[in-house]
Amino acid sequence: MRILVVNVNTTASITESIGKQAATAASADTEIVALTPSFGAESVEGNYESHLAAIAVMERVRAYPEPFDAIIQAGYGEHGREGLQELFDVPVVDITEAAASTAQFLGRTYSVVTSLDRTVPLIEDRLTLAGLDARCASVRASGMAVLDLERDPHAAVDAIAEQAVAAVRDDRAEVICLGCGGMSGLAERVVERTGAPVVDGVTAAVTIAESLVRLELSTSKVRTYAPRRGKNMTGWPPPQQQV
Repeated sequence: MRILVVNVNTTASITESIGKQAATAASADTEIVALTPSFGAESVEGNYESHLAAIAVMERVRAYPEPFDAIIQAGYGEHGREGLQELFDVPVVDITEAAASTAQFLGRTYSVVTSLDRTVPLIEDRLTLAGLDARCASVRASGMAVLDLERDPHAAVDAIAEQAVAAVRDDRAEVICLGCGGMSGLAERVVERTGAPVVDGVTAAVTIAESLVRLELSTSKVRTYAPRRGKNMTGWPPPQQQV
């Protein structure tokens, strides 16, 4: 089985980190291929960058030359999952939805701890769209930008853990979701500080994707995600990206 794990930003070191984290959850017979978009922002922290990333991720997957069995969109609260589901006949798993759905097996309520406050509405909207908001106690911002997670990992852990503790204490959350693909690998340290289960969306997405492939299940093409109709596309995609 081959699973494509697609970073939403163009920072190669984050792609590498996400790929390594995904591999820790993958079965022995699963190949994880981590991909970086060819265009877009170095970190995705807002609506414009998120919409741009959605196009970049779809085009990066379209350009991948080998067969694959599933796709993971490794961006928290980002746009684009629906487009991937329309384009491809394999399971598509978004890490936002993977983390939240997994959390609901572990406790009555969950909270998400993310990066900047400006990303909170995007995550709330994604959870609402996916029907996963009813048991969400809160979405909290750590105040750490995505690239800060690499620049100062110790400060990042402290900031994330502080908000996770507050979510358990003040919001009555019973499970914590790490709300950024760049937070992969921090779960154990947050567990130590909170005592609550901590769900990493990347690893949760891998296990869900594997399960769907083994069950021979994929996206319904009956209506919402039916293949796009053939029509002329003016100026897009650029000639070098046509496949």
